[in-house]
Amino acid sequence: MTDELPEDLDVTAYVGPYTFPNPLRRRWIGAAFGLAALAGGAVWLAGGPGAIGAAAAFFAGVAVIHLLTGWPLKVRETEALVAATRAVGFPVGHASAQLVFRGLRSRPTWRILLYSADDPPTKRGLVELDARDGAVLGQHVEDNPEDWSDLSG
Repeated sequence: MTDELPEDLDVTAYVGPYTFPNPLRRRWIGAAFGLAALAGGAVWLAGGPGAIGAAAAFFAGVAVIHLLTGWPLKVRETEALVAATRAVGFPVGHASAQLVFRGLRSRPTWRILLYSADDPPTKRGLVELDARDGAVLGQHVEDNPEDWSDLSG
């Protein structure tokens, strides 16, 4: 018997980059809650118990929230990385993208951390851009304060 990596850690089975799920999926959940609210409301109006009416009202509220926060993701990860690279103005080596949501309506926003391409990186930047239209919402570029001298050589 030999030691083996679990399937999900096997790099030879790598099939491509991870794709962030589209927040537009929230609208499907909102529609399901809306249908449940309609059914519960119909039962309550037909003389059902008050608890069913309260549940229907709750489901209606949840449906509205999901329908209002179900933004389509128009700027994907790779497009966001390209836009962030343009925004910082230096050749990029390593970068990391994070999808976050801002505001009451949870508008999707990319936060991208970038390091310069030199070894070790001398600059780093943080770019925030709207995942709906690609507009740069903010950026910060600075000299890399991390000391990596003990890791080289």
